[in-house]
Amino acid sequence: MSIQNPTSSSPTSSSLYLVATPIGNLDDISARAVEVLGRVEIIAAEDTRHSRRLLDHYGIRTRLQAYHEHNETRQSAILIENLRKGSSIALISDAGTPLVSDPGYRLVEAAHAAGIRVVPVPGACAAIAALSAAGLATDRFVFEGFPPSKQSARVRYLTTLQNETRTLVFYESCHRIRESLRDMAQVFGANRPATLAREITKTFETIRKSALGELGDWVERDSDQQKGEIVLVVAGHIAIADDEAAAGLDTMLRVLIEELPLKQAAAIASKLTGIGRNVAYKRALELKT
Repeated sequence: MSIQNPTSSSPTSSSLYLVATPIGNLDDISARAVEVLGRVEIIAAEDTRHSRRLLDHYGIRTRLQAYHEHNETRQSAILIENLRKGSSIALISDAGTPLVSDPGYRLVEAAHAAGIRVVPVPGACAAIAALSAAGLATDRFVFEGFPPSKQSARVRYLTTLQNETRTLVFYESCHRIRESLRDMAQVFGANRPATLAREITKTFETIRKSALGELGDWVERDSDQQKGEIVLVVAGHIAIADDEAAAGLDTMLRVLIEELPLKQAAAIASKLTGIGRNVAYKRALELKT
């Protein structure tokens, strides 16, 4: 992939920029993002008071316009009209990458329909940051956003994901984290590996990998873990034909990973058991931690 000259990233008219902002540490913003935010005519923001603090930090005086889930339809039409007239506009969320569990879909859809250039300005994203630090398989994953808030709906929803083999990434409210962990342990199994990432890039950042049941007990005991912004990364279901085969794979891998690198251990176990190499490697990763 070629690297552009920084000057080529300067905003042009009639463009909608989707600008990622920090999720905690204010230094986690790109030079390009600061430049774009300083040059566009309008910045559409979820919470203008919250975003003003970020802009003030970087001396950006661009006009802010509120854009959130309650005015998304009306404001999209207004912003598209501005874009049609030649304005350049940046869309930001309160934190992280726009549209990831945030409003903005209607605006981007309308911009494409109107033939307006849509330009992503990449940066921080809590889901990707947590996934990268989770110590779980990253070759295939699915982002599920926030689970339902009501317990009965949440259990039904989690049940639909029970046999999902991809790594699962969730956002969760600090007010519901205990209940969600309890329900996940019930539906996915208390021994399913998972990682809780809390307050990523902030002062009290916490990243802990364990089994779902153990994570739930830890959060119950420590009220500090019931605060802040939380991402849960949960290992996918291991699709092995039967319990006996799964137990045999585990026994073999426990011996092999004591003596060999994970990939080699998984390759040997795969050949001896007939279980897929990817499945064996994923299980080896989980047993190693």
